[in-house]
Parts: sequence; structure tokens; C-alpha cells
Amino acid sequence: MTAAARMDLSACPKVAALYRLQYEEVQKSWVLLYPEGMVKLNASAGEIMSRLDGQRPVSEIIARLERDFNTGNLSEDVLDFLAIAQNQGWVKA
Repeated sequence: MTAAARMDLSACPKVAALYRLQYEEVQKSWVLLYPEGMVKLNASAGEIMSRLDGQRPVSEIIARLERDFNTGNLSEDVLDFLAIAQNQGWVKA
């Protein structure tokens, strides 16, 4: 499997059509459901994925995460995760 190119900060990613993102109260985590099963996301991945609506650019998603979690310098981590998620087919830009 080849690595996906980094997503541009102006891209407006969304969860791919094959997947449905939902919060599972029993597991206390975000999951991606698809016909063959489920992917349980860690807390960081869930926070990023829950903000992908196809309307907001990556730059805004990063800014909101930094604001919501009162931190900075999340760009590299978010872009790295989005590259993985895109490579897995979970996300479309």
C-alpha cells in the first residue's frame, strides 16, 4: 500500500460514502461502520473525523481543534492522520 499525498489545507474532506461515522456510547468512542465491519477510532482520530463535513477546509478544522483543546501546533498530526485515513479509504477530499 502506498502512502497518500498530504492533503492540502484548503481541501474540504469528508467521510467516504462507504463509511458511516457514529459515536458508540457503550464503547465511549467514535467508530467507522462499513458493510464488512467496524473500525474503532482512538480519541484523537474520532475528534478529527467528527469534524469532516465536506464544507470546512482542513485549515479551519485544525484551528477549531486547537481552540477546542486549548493547544497549538496540531497541523502536522492532523495532516499525518488525514493522509492515513485517505490511504485507508475512510476520507475523500
